[in-house]
Amino acid sequence: MKVLLLFVLLFALSGCGASTEPEISMKPPAYVEELPPKQSDNIQTAPGSLFGKGDNPLFSDKKAMNVNDLVTVVIQESTSQSTQANRSSSKNNTSNLSGGTLTAGGQLANVANNISNYSNIGFQTNSSANYTGTGAQTRNESFNTTVSTRVIKILSNGNYFIEGSRELLINGEKQIIQLSGVIRPYDIGQDNTIDSRYIADAKILYKTEGDVATSTKKPWGTRFFEAIWPF
Repeated sequence: MKVLLLFVLLFALSGCGASTEPEISMKPPAYVEELPPKQSDNIQTAPGSLFGKGDNPLFSDKKAMNVNDLVTVVIQESTSQSTQANRSSSKNNTSNLSGGTLTAGGQLANVANNISNYSNIGFQTNSSANYTGTGAQTRNESFNTTVSTRVIKILSNGNYFIEGSRELLINGEKQIIQLSGVIRPYDIGQDNTIDSRYIADAKILYKTEGDVATSTKKPWGTRFFEAIWPF
């Protein structure tokens, strides 16, 4: 009974270890938490001024400027990868081993020659090994969408740390998009949008939940045997 329980426990632990699906942490970078927030300028505008920070100023910058302001991120990510590897090796080995030869002079010369004829037994080996391997891989991916993010923190150097997410439920399939990173206010366009290429330490997560996503995943038993199978 104890042996069975031990086997089940090892099986469970191995099964957990075999589940090595890639994950991404949306936790902010360490420097974002370490840098102090930028102090507010507290600039007051004259009452009735056309240029101000009121609810509806006539002339104002519509770009995000304060904490909790919104910024629309235009995600246009594409990756292209091409890898090719060639490897070849060759090894040859030759060994020769011969027996000893006795020499003597005078009356013992004939005796020494006769003994040498029987003792001079040689051994020779020849071996060779050749290996040639070739591998190639090409992969192209693209991801395009938009996500509205919120300014979480204005760093002391003026940069913004932003976060945002979007969830869609379509025909029983749930799509989740999460994004975070650091941007410069100068890279925000006049329409209050910014391209994802301008985001530093960008973390973009896109995943789906539902029957289709479940059907495309390998069962845990398959992942377990693939993890422990040595061949």
